[in-house]
Amino acid sequence: MSLKSIICLVEEPGGAKGADLVSLGNYTIEVVFGNITNTIKLIKSLIAHSGNDPKAQSHYKECLALIGGESGSFGDIIDTQKHFEARDYYGVSTSASSVIANIEYCISGEDPEDPPYPDKSNLPRYARFIEQVVDIILVISNFLKQE
Repeated sequence: MSLKSIICLVEEPGGAKGADLVSLGNYTIEVVFGNITNTIKLIKSLIAHSGNDPKAQSHYKECLALIGGESGSFGDIIDTQKHFEARDYYGVSTSASSVIANIEYCISGEDPEDPPYPDKSNLPRYARFIEQVVDIILVISNFLKQE
């Protein structure tokens, strides 16, 4: 996670400039939640438009389960928010790491022996952005663990 990424988030219009770490953490979780929601919409659209391509259908349906399901990134970011509100920063780290793991499984596949799906859609870009913002949550929670 680069300092540039954190600065960009803080300086985003309507962002969290001048906020304390707890406020910045809450804001960052909301950013991830919104981006996961948009990614779910994208995946549903990709499923609808993948038509007769069974590999694409399979890949996008798997991604929908990994990102959109309650046991996927969507549920994990809700858990992250609950842990953050409870000031359980170790729980934040665990559930935020699960968000990233599910995103990685969608993009790279769960089995290192299998080649990843050659996805030309915007899904990999959306996924990488979510991963970068979740990295910010992990940095914030690590700082808050030390307080």
